[in-house]
Amino acid sequence: MTTTMHGLIAESRPADGGVPARRAVIRWAWRLFRREWRQQFLILALITIAVAATIVGSATAKNDPQPANFGFGTAMDAVSFTTYDAHTAAIIATLEHRFGRVELIENETQSIPGSIKTYQIRAQNPHGPFGGPMLSLLSGRYPSSADQVAVTSGISSALHLRVGVTWLVGGVKRQVVGIVENPQSFLDEFALVIPGQVKNPTEVTALFDAPAASLSSIGNHVQTPATVARSKLLNPETISLAALALGMLLIALVSVGGFTVLAQRRLRSIGMLESTGATDRHVRLVISANGAVVGIVGAVLGFTLGLVLWLAYRPALEQSSHHVIGAFALPWTVVIAAMVLAVIAAFLAASRPARAITKVPVVQALSGRPAPPRQVHRSALPGIVLLVASFLLLGYSGAESSGAAGAPTSGSNGAPELLLGLALLVPGLILLAPFFLSLTARLGRRAPIAIRLALRDLARYRARSGSALAAITIGVLIPVIVMLAAAARYGNVLDYAGPNLAPNQLVLHANIPPPPGTITKGPNGGQIAQLSATQAASPAELAANASSIANSLSAQLIPLETPNAGLMGTHLGRQWYGAIYVATPQLLQSFGIKPAEINPNADILTSRPGLSDVSGIGLNYASGGKYGPYQSCAATNSCLANPVIQEVRTLPRGTSAPNTVITEHAMREFHIQATTNNWLVQVSHPFNSAQISSAELAASTKQLLVEAKNDEPTSFAIIGWATIFGVVIALAVLGMSVGLVRSEAASDLRTLTAAGASSHTRRTLTAVTAGTLGFLGAFLGVVGGYIAMIGWLRSNSLNGGLAALGNIPVADLLLILLGMPAFAAIVGWLFAGREPAAMARQPIE
Repeated sequence: MTTTMHGLIAESRPADGGVPARRAVIRWAWRLFRREWRQQFLILALITIAVAATIVGSATAKNDPQPANFGFGTAMDAVSFTTYDAHTAAIIATLEHRFGRVELIENETQSIPGSIKTYQIRAQNPHGPFGGPMLSLLSGRYPSSADQVAVTSGISSALHLRVGVTWLVGGVKRQVVGIVENPQSFLDEFALVIPGQVKNPTEVTALFDAPAASLSSIGNHVQTPATVARSKLLNPETISLAALALGMLLIALVSVGGFTVLAQRRLRSIGMLESTGATDRHVRLVISANGAVVGIVGAVLGFTLGLVLWLAYRPALEQSSHHVIGAFALPWTVVIAAMVLAVIAAFLAASRPARAITKVPVVQALSGRPAPPRQVHRSALPGIVLLVASFLLLGYSGAESSGAAGAPTSGSNGAPELLLGLALLVPGLILLAPFFLSLTARLGRRAPIAIRLALRDLARYRARSGSALAAITIGVLIPVIVMLAAAARYGNVLDYAGPNLAPNQLVLHANIPPPPGTITKGPNGGQIAQLSATQAASPAELAANASSIANSLSAQLIPLETPNAGLMGTHLGRQWYGAIYVATPQLLQSFGIKPAEINPNADILTSRPGLSDVSGIGLNYASGGKYGPYQSCAATNSCLANPVIQEVRTLPRGTSAPNTVITEHAMREFHIQATTNNWLVQVSHPFNSAQISSAELAASTKQLLVEAKNDEPTSFAIIGWATIFGVVIALAVLGMSVGLVRSEAASDLRTLTAAGASSHTRRTLTAVTAGTLGFLGAFLGVVGGYIAMIGWLRSNSLNGGLAALGNIPVADLLLILLGMPAFAAIVGWLFAGREPAAMARQPIE
């Protein structure tokens, strides 16, 4: 018997270990993340904050505008008429015959007694087929008969109504049975009655569904939610996607440097991994898997934080946007895309250092010595080309949006070109960032040693510092564009914008009824009603009534005399808008203006900054105090071309306040007459809602109307918040980036310290790094903002053209350009200077 020994059958295994090896490497990457999460905290925090900010920002952009179905309810089509007559009835009958169900909503506009505000008597079926989303019952019940009415809370407060009282409205006494609102607009004040109770409608809306019919076949005035959305330059979905793109771009830019530094810190561990037989593919997988893990954890934490912040912010957004917003009315497509792209951005950001780390020899990796930085010379030409293309596209968009002569019109208002121009502007600035770092290093060759070393390190490690600079640039770019756009709009002194009054001011307007027997006409020219006899108050009685209201408020009363004259002119594509009053001694004294401060030859006093420098202004003293279409003084004999205008800053600046007054010198010289139909009521503290309501109630019986401060923001508020946002974003990116950039040069810092460098030198290195990155980012952001605004305005005559940029927010730009870098440098100086823990050897991390 013979025994044959068979050889061992070799098991076939991949040379790189196959799936088990990759699984082991991924588990090691996860273990590294759990043990070294503190070293990755900045990257994790960045992803978390970026995802949360994207969720809150996109949700705000989606829900802040009016709902897409505003005015439509659940209908897909709507047509409006200015009255209800035989022609209207025939059209509605045709719609019912062709498309079936049609819901009518009839409105009649009424004035709130004692106020310039209005409301509507609305005939609508609360259970109609389409109008459900436009009605909501807050308390009580809906009206069910002709002698019942439900009112909004605004009318209830203004007219002191409550459920159960009887109210004379529309000539009929009706019992208030409920409090209602329009969930799509809290500003919609109306009194709801049953259908058929509005006898003289000023607006009739028919809601219906015509899914298979073209709009042209139905009529010229038919609208759909889609046609309304197309009429807007930028829709909420576009803004949400733009916020998503910017957020993910910031993640990618800042994460590249972070993962590079993490790879350098793990150099010894990676060397040990390679010495045990791991391939370059395994090493790349370690870094890339770590990036994916950080991205996943950051995306989940960002979603949780964003959802909590959104739920907390939603009530405030409802009040500012004036409509109901659902708790989970999020742009879920954008939310999911943000989370997925956050993971992808972190993975791609880790892939670049993963490839670079595999090129380090094993022995060098085990010694912990990072490879010297590669000197990559990138041309600034691609960035310049993109900026030029962006400039041209923005110019085309500006021409389309203003309807400039000779500009082709595509019906899109230039929105696609605007978005593409901004999309090219961002990468153009990113590509210019490394060039500016190299240029700064060259300019600092003769600087002191500490400054020169900091600038040299920025240029040497510009793979990381360049991405940080690009992130700061983008963070500054958007606020600068907002600042410049707001300054350009608010800087137009003819078409004045802003709040109408200060919080401590009210204006009383005379509300003189028409003579008895006057026939009022409807929109179609038909007779509506013959007014009953009402005795009109005399000027003396009106003045006494205004005085009694001011006394009840313990306020100062300033008569506003309206001259038989007005200003006219055009500037920056806009015409003069606003009333002028007489500069009476009482008015001037009320605002602390002494007669000696007034130029004896001045015709006009104004608080509108820059009005005295505008040419082509005319004082038309035969206009009846009205402002209207511009005409040159050559077209009339009763006009003074280029009157002498003196700017007086102590005059009020509200659009309804006496911000522009005609002097008594001009009144005498041109024989201008004046009447008093308005009074300014002023106190030392802001009026509260109870005082305003009391004044309106009193004015309703005294043939007066009350105008209070509106909600229009000031230019200071818009520009100020944009400045704060830009500074905070830039400082946040700097805080995450400076430490990463300086850690690249840690070995040089140990050498300097061992050679005797003081803490002053170490502090200077960090301060110069932070200040330089901050200044260059602010500079590029401001340059990019001006490129965008100049490109868009150069062919946009409707918004003033390039001259509109003459109003420069100097203080805010200086705060971004100089204040933010200075603050970053000071903070870097204070927190740096600590002596390295190990000087003679590479620290083990």
